[in-house]
Amino acid sequence: MTYRSRSLATVAVFALAVTACGGTTKESTANQNTAAPTTSQVTADPNAPLKEGLKIAFLPKQLNNPYTDVEVGGGKIAVGEVKGEYKLVGPNDASASSQVSYINTLIQQQQNVIAVAANDPNAVCPSLNQARKAGIKVVSFDSDASKTCRDAFINQATTQGIGESLAKMANELAGGSGEIAVLSATPNATNQNAWIEVLKKELAKPENAKLKLVKVAYGNDDDQKSFQEAQGLLSSYPNLKVIVSPTTVGIAAASRYVSASSYKGKVAITGLGLPNQMRQYVKDGTVKKFALWNPADIGYLAAYAGAALSSGQITGAEGEKFKAGKLGEYTVGKDGEIVLGPPTEFTAANIDQFDF
Repeated sequence: MTYRSRSLATVAVFALAVTACGGTTKESTANQNTAAPTTSQVTADPNAPLKEGLKIAFLPKQLNNPYTDVEVGGGKIAVGEVKGEYKLVGPNDASASSQVSYINTLIQQQQNVIAVAANDPNAVCPSLNQARKAGIKVVSFDSDASKTCRDAFINQATTQGIGESLAKMANELAGGSGEIAVLSATPNATNQNAWIEVLKKELAKPENAKLKLVKVAYGNDDDQKSFQEAQGLLSSYPNLKVIVSPTTVGIAAASRYVSASSYKGKVAITGLGLPNQMRQYVKDGTVKKFALWNPADIGYLAAYAGAALSSGQITGAEGEKFKAGKLGEYTVGKDGEIVLGPPTEFTAANIDQFDF
């Protein structure tokens, strides 16, 4: 039995034990060992060839989510380009602990790479670190896991840049003053919370002093709940000027409600959305502008980063470089962060140029 086989066997026992204990909660994981695996010093070889046949598994926040579908679709293309084996698993809800059992199963299946969009930065840590101890490379994308339990993180844009963009669009659409509200995903969503914190700091600046954030609501990335939360915000705050939704599910649901209500033309909707989901609301005048990156490129870059890690081209250390197919060369930043690029702002003038 090889070292990797012995490690996987040990991990499998652990995984079965965790599964047998039933549901894992954020609280129950707090006392588990989330320490990163102890490894010997490894040196990256940028000239190492990409290994063929790598088993690369994607675990998004939830399945059957339009945004997620586009992300993992890009990952599947990249896995094909590196001649690997693509796998997609995931929960139907975006709760904190819903991904744990899937990670444990992927360990047992001896995947080479797990690409995960974490529903909670800490709940997945024990299982992810068990995967790393078994030699599996872990790449978080879209929504980061704790940096102690992954090898690299694909960030769609800088947190600062997205938060600033949300504040800028809110200011413009409110006309420089008035009440605004946020309709986010889940209370534990790492990326949304980080962007909202930057938004709040931007609102504290003199140029945004006349904007008032009245509430941050959560639609749990569920279409119907997001629709109801948007309805509730407009009912509770009759002077609301702008709803900022940094999630594709939330912005589409809020737009659908406003477009068919008496608020159309009076309350602006903006945030982060998919052009194909938002096109009708842009064309009917409900939405003047929103922003996003190409989500397919996130999954695509995550697959290439995982292959580069598993092939020894990079270790996740700052300054290392690797090539990601059609996207070109990327450099690993601080704490293993790899930034895809700046977001694009969509308006009636350019939305027909995008098809995703």
